[in-house]
Amino acid sequence: MEKTWVCLGVDIGGTTTNFGFVDMYGKVHYEASFPTRAFEPGELHLERLHYSIEEAWDRMHATYSLEGIGIGAPNGNFYQGTIVNPPNLNWGTIEYAEKMKQWYSVPIRLTNDANAAAFGELQFGGAQGLRDFMVITLGTGLGSGIVANGDMIYGFDGFAGEVGHTVVIRGGRQCGCGRRGCLETYASASGIRRTAVELMADLNITSELRAIPFTDLNGKRIAEAAQNGDELALEAFKRTGDILGMGLADAVAYTAPEAIILVGGLAKAGDLILKPTRESFEAHVHSLWRNKIKIKLSGLADGNIAILGAAALIWREIAD
Repeated sequence: MEKTWVCLGVDIGGTTTNFGFVDMYGKVHYEASFPTRAFEPGELHLERLHYSIEEAWDRMHATYSLEGIGIGAPNGNFYQGTIVNPPNLNWGTIEYAEKMKQWYSVPIRLTNDANAAAFGELQFGGAQGLRDFMVITLGTGLGSGIVANGDMIYGFDGFAGEVGHTVVIRGGRQCGCGRRGCLETYASASGIRRTAVELMADLNITSELRAIPFTDLNGKRIAEAAQNGDELALEAFKRTGDILGMGLADAVAYTAPEAIILVGGLAKAGDLILKPTRESFEAHVHSLWRNKIKIKLSGLADGNIAILGAAALIWREIAD
């Protein structure tokens, strides 16, 4: 019997690591996850990933052929195959791709998680057929993958495309990178939580958010309140979209993308974030690009975006 070709996509997050086996059409044939355990050394995470992969592959190898492994990780360097001082992980620098080669003889590629998302959109999602676009990941922070003339922009050191760490408000909020006023401190899941807290202090209006402890307050809870018509939650989304749109209006001046695709947890809020972002973008963008650049949500299925993106690293290489 002819085996089905699959690539393994691995998404390493600060809380959870997800992986799945993906065919050339973007169908996920198997997926699983396990806790990342940020306090552990990266080498232990690598061993647990290997164990989890082998446990799954034991049930699959008879009917599937593994063609390669793609990995998306915070601060992943495509050139070196390394993960470098990832935020929220106590790893330092680890030669992750190289260490995986002790177990697997297939091609192994690693990149920044936002770049992986961009590859996923290009291979399977809303960027198919596009040569110039930008993917913005709205998670705990704000990541970005930028494709120009059909190629991912990595820069000379592999770390290009950090739109989340462009300063939008001088002397603004403290960022995890050590600077102040970075875009991701306002336009992200953690950013909108900070905005909601500030609004609760500044505005004397009733809100269901006031009954939620700070540790339980997140983008999903704020979105649910906004969908219920909560005035304060709606204002939080408006202010977040205002700043995101302004930041993106500056970012497009460098590559003039045809489209900007929003992915990640905060993007699941749909029009709550999309509408104010579009309005602010058009108000701030240079007239050369006004009403020309599309801002839209991901074309990939919820839950599989990161896995598909990581697997697409290999599928695009095979196609080339």
